[in-house]
Amino acid sequence: MCHIIYGHACGNALYPIFDFNGRPTMTQWHKTDWRKKPRIQMPEYTDADKLAQAEARLSQYPPLVFAGEARRLRKALGDASRGEAFLLQGGDCAEAFDQFSADAIRDTFKVMLQMAMVLTYGAKVPVVKVGRMAGQFAKPRSAPTEVVDGVELPSYRGDIINDLAFTPEARIPDPEKMLRAYTQAAATLNLLRAFSTGGYADVNQVHAWTLGFTESEKAEQYRDIANRITDTLDFMRAAGINGASAHTLQSVDFYTSHESLLLEYEEALTRLDSTSGKWLAGSGHMIWIGDRTRQPDGAHVEFARGVQNPIGLKCGPSMEADDLKKLMATLNPDNDAGRLTLIARFGAGKVGEHLPRLIRAVREEGANVLWVCDPMHGNTIKSATGYKTRPFESVLREVQEFFAIHRAEGTIPGGVHFEMTGLDVTECTGGMRTVTEENLSERYHTACDPRLNASQSLELAFLVAEELSSLRVSRQETKAG
Repeated sequence: MCHIIYGHACGNALYPIFDFNGRPTMTQWHKTDWRKKPRIQMPEYTDADKLAQAEARLSQYPPLVFAGEARRLRKALGDASRGEAFLLQGGDCAEAFDQFSADAIRDTFKVMLQMAMVLTYGAKVPVVKVGRMAGQFAKPRSAPTEVVDGVELPSYRGDIINDLAFTPEARIPDPEKMLRAYTQAAATLNLLRAFSTGGYADVNQVHAWTLGFTESEKAEQYRDIANRITDTLDFMRAAGINGASAHTLQSVDFYTSHESLLLEYEEALTRLDSTSGKWLAGSGHMIWIGDRTRQPDGAHVEFARGVQNPIGLKCGPSMEADDLKKLMATLNPDNDAGRLTLIARFGAGKVGEHLPRLIRAVREEGANVLWVCDPMHGNTIKSATGYKTRPFESVLREVQEFFAIHRAEGTIPGGVHFEMTGLDVTECTGGMRTVTEENLSERYHTACDPRLNASQSLELAFLVAEELSSLRVSRQETKAG
């Protein structure tokens, strides 16, 4: 890594960038700088005055998250990058206005707590819980338009931008939708904070829910782990460590994240932190850059490099080693652990072709990153019945390949990233309670991509826990040898 000189400015932070010869140069960063860069996957608003009014109103609203929370998450992710914690990131493909409810938030939160408990037992380290919630409203699309029955209209880009209905009026980008998205995000965060600290997350209650899952005959293979967790909790109670006396057993830290796609929304909620003098993206604790918007000279990278939040970077098959090196230098010039999470999403059967070369690129730079597996986005197929789906077996296979390659490379598989819901949907095929292609139409509710349902999510957590347990034993044997 090259040596970097740092500076400070009041109000506008100074950040290093690199010229074509790899020499650091200084630049002043401001939250509006992305507007000077090439932008893709963003709407063209037709009413400039209406857009300006929406942005002005949004910029007066309180931030949804705070700098201290983002710093705590960065520290936790740094722990995960060293194998001292494990990241569980999950939630909706795209949050929808018409599906918003307290029950839906509760159910997804509940399943994530169950998954986290199982993963904690397998890894024997804390699990960092980050929801794809309270901000995941915008979606990149593979094409700017879509055609139905010979009619071509702009693509649906998420409820924060336009509407799903296939009409010319519905597909016009409406900037006032940003205000509704903010309101829903604020309400979601309010409920999540109440669930996290109000007793709902009590470890004994969470495990009781999981025991209900393992009562099924098809879940027999997971019952042994559940029983061992029960024995552990029984011992803790016998030792006098219980929910009444240990606050840590009754509450959890729960963070939010989303793809930082609609930069007008992100800029309006960005604030200067008076404690550190650094900018904070106030829209969520963690933001990520998608595989389609990670151009080193693009608007999305320009925005993300200047905020202090933890940053995720999706790495698909088209990610080149040189581009990854540029992005790591731009997004994490201080090489801080916990700042940058690399989210691998290649597809089952393709991990071995792509992940090792990116691991080598990281190693050559001496970069501190957290490696996370997204086994969802590379495994989307179209079923014979016409529904977009993801086979559970492919999702699991990619996770297994991710772990196997990290084990072979001597690097740390630090987390998983799932599109999932606590609802009993039929969007992904397979799993213990087998969902077939014929079942997909029964409860297919997603507006964009298919999600794992509650049963599939928890089953996957048990299988990932087995991978973590095996990895832990392997490390212990290596140290002993």
